[in-house]
Amino acid sequence: MGNPLTHRRRLLALGAGAALSGCAMPVRMAAVPSGQALKASVLGLPNERFFPTLGVGPLEREVMAVLAHGQEFRGAAPGARTQPLNLLAVSGGGENGAFGAGLLMGWSEQGSRPVFDLVTGVSTGALTAPFAFLGPAYDGALREVYTNITAADVLRQRWLPSAIWDDALADNTPLLGTIGRYLNETMLAEIARGYREGRLLLIGTTNLDAQLPVIWNIGAIADSGHPGAAELIRRILLASAAIPGAFSPVMIDVTLDGVRHQEMHVDGGAVAQAFLYPQALTRDRRQRIARRQPVLPITAYVIRNARLDPEWTSVDRRTMGIAGRAISTMIATSGLNDVLRIYNTTQMDRVGFQLAFIGPEFDGVLTSPFEQSYMRALYAYGLARGRTGQAAWVSAPPFLSAEPGAAR
Repeated sequence: MGNPLTHRRRLLALGAGAALSGCAMPVRMAAVPSGQALKASVLGLPNERFFPTLGVGPLEREVMAVLAHGQEFRGAAPGARTQPLNLLAVSGGGENGAFGAGLLMGWSEQGSRPVFDLVTGVSTGALTAPFAFLGPAYDGALREVYTNITAADVLRQRWLPSAIWDDALADNTPLLGTIGRYLNETMLAEIARGYREGRLLLIGTTNLDAQLPVIWNIGAIADSGHPGAAELIRRILLASAAIPGAFSPVMIDVTLDGVRHQEMHVDGGAVAQAFLYPQALTRDRRQRIARRQPVLPITAYVIRNARLDPEWTSVDRRTMGIAGRAISTMIATSGLNDVLRIYNTTQMDRVGFQLAFIGPEFDGVLTSPFEQSYMRALYAYGLARGRTGQAAWVSAPPFLSAEPGAAR
């Protein structure tokens, strides 16, 4: 969840001190064997998670069934699907998640924020997504998370030379505790109710053993009644925000053919910093478009917890400076590609596209991990943007403009 550039530069610096440490390496249970990921289960629920790169069918069926139920719950005739749908994707961005938190609060105050039928989150967006899913009643709690949090609420730094033999620069156990304070039984019950009413909350992690993106069906897990559901959901959120190398990965116990294994899960942003909906949501829609028939109004909102314009700096001609700058550039470009992918999909589907992002007018500088003054300033900036309502959003990524400088 922290600043990716800072953490990765520190990770690269570890090599020099590695020989000084005699610490034992952390151990784990055996990983799920190659090619068996689909067969492994955490709680034994058939719809607890999905592996979209191994086949989107199960995810498509779940999304279509739940949203269809939502239409009926809100009064549409069975099969008619006449109610407009509102979708929200909240991206990664570390401390910049304060922007999205402020934006949502301001949007609530402005009065036009919709109830979302589908909410997805990755990394810091995974921490925001449950609050966004539950609506304005949880804006105050979300504000607390992003304006009162300190580094001590997120991590415990490890002795630098020993970290190379451990699993990360920092232990993120404090973040698990922070998640647990907010994601309590009451909040989980509300998420379960939202699922029963036909709405979806999906969180992305990365299975590092299998190199697979995993989409977790948080509402279904919360509604399962399983005694391990609450702890699993908290660990999923922790995993989605666990930047590899910076924060410890989250080991998730699974069962395969009656035998226990462990999967190593890290930041969902290792695969994609934002995702939205599967193709099945619009397969029938595309057919209706081809036949020039009317289609259901759908609006897709994307909160990009980052800037879109390049951030200039003079790079030192040193190994650490060059490597760190290259990594930060890769991360920024990956985020832009995710925005572009979602935009292109919505255009094919005649889905309304709305994007909010941190503009160049925000000139705050993060000088330390989870710096309160920075996060509070960014929250206030997002709050002001949200209060403008529709003016906070653009209908296309500005970098697609034919005019240079349009993203600024």
